[in-house]
Amino acid sequence: MPKIFITNKSDHPQKFYCHGFNNNQDLVVKPNSKSTLTAPNHQNSGAIIAVHDGHEGEQAEITFNGFGGNDFIDMSNIVGAGGNMTIQQEGEPSTRKGDPLFMQNLRKAWKKASPATRDGLKGSIFTNKEGKVVRMGPIKEHPKLESFVRSFADGKTYIGVGAWNGSPGVKTDNDQSSAGKGTKNAVITYSDGDASPGHPDDKTAHRAPMEQVRMVESFEAAEAHQPENHNGEVGIDLHNKSNKPCRYFFYDNYWNGNGTAGANFDNPLKSIQLAPKASKFVPLKKTFKGRVQRGTKIPATWVEFQCQAANDGWAHGDISLQQGCDGAATIQGTDGAPHGSGLIGGFTKDVITHAPAAAKVKREDGVVCLASTMGNWMAGPNEAAAEWLFKEVGQKKAYIKGGSGTDIISSKNRRFDVCFY
Repeated sequence: MPKIFITNKSDHPQKFYCHGFNNNQDLVVKPNSKSTLTAPNHQNSGAIIAVHDGHEGEQAEITFNGFGGNDFIDMSNIVGAGGNMTIQQEGEPSTRKGDPLFMQNLRKAWKKASPATRDGLKGSIFTNKEGKVVRMGPIKEHPKLESFVRSFADGKTYIGVGAWNGSPGVKTDNDQSSAGKGTKNAVITYSDGDASPGHPDDKTAHRAPMEQVRMVESFEAAEAHQPENHNGEVGIDLHNKSNKPCRYFFYDNYWNGNGTAGANFDNPLKSIQLAPKASKFVPLKKTFKGRVQRGTKIPATWVEFQCQAANDGWAHGDISLQQGCDGAATIQGTDGAPHGSGLIGGFTKDVITHAPAAAKVKREDGVVCLASTMGNWMAGPNEAAAEWLFKEVGQKKAYIKGGSGTDIISSKNRRFDVCFY
């Protein structure tokens, strides 16, 4: 059963509300001490909320064993703040969420704020007799507070409500709900100083979205200098069959197990821009096991594949609509064998235009798609979308629900033709 380790690095007892854990009983962690909670083996969600003078503050939100067998964790300051807190999976610092110096950064921003800004934040920022900020009220009750907090903590913690109840939310908030690496113990660290776990100076860099884009673009720029003769190389021949230019993103799984995988929602390996009707070979390492999709958002059609399987050394792939559908796609082997070019996975027809309204959603970027058939952190399974896709595509051509009954396309030369329509 997964555990929740809660460390209080401050010199005072810290009270936490426990929602969904600890039998919903409050927990007080002694100064410079650690408490341990145990969660059930099955999927379980809840929150650990720091309490300051009777007011809710920063909260760690946890779903163990969620979609794809992965944990989903995040930090939120929507209901307030009075200290610093972070959360991560045990042994996985790359999964860390939260601003370890939130209150210090809040105080700096308040000190620099103009009289007009401070006046607009009345009733949401609380100071002591010396004028030092000691607590922040609920962001959701003070609209001007949201933009103020984004000035120093955007991309580190939930600030707005995120994608919820039909609202697309803000990308930097939605990104906080990225999947972890399987199911592991959760490590929560509270502090009045640096809330990074471990060494006091141990800090996790929070990669901003533009830094992520630059990483992808630099990868692509280097790739542009490669020769066009790709005979014998591992990868895919990517084709944009549509009438619009499109950028395609490649995601390597966070981890791979026996029939399971840790889907990567937030850290693309590389991307490539294709003009309408254009094609290009995209080289990949033999160890690649993940997907390619249009853009970076979901719902989206996933072309899933691995370049070299451990058991037979071949490439294997399929089409998945479990995280939604933003258009048709196919995958086909290039080795000329019956299991390769003689078999095509996926579909080519438009299944979105005439789909029932209940099956459709408008994505964050305004694109109308078919909703997820399996559900994720944004919404539960959409049965109307599943029913429509079973009728129009069928489980044999693409994964719609469940992990069986779909054609697996193989290629002995470890290379595929992938087409997006």
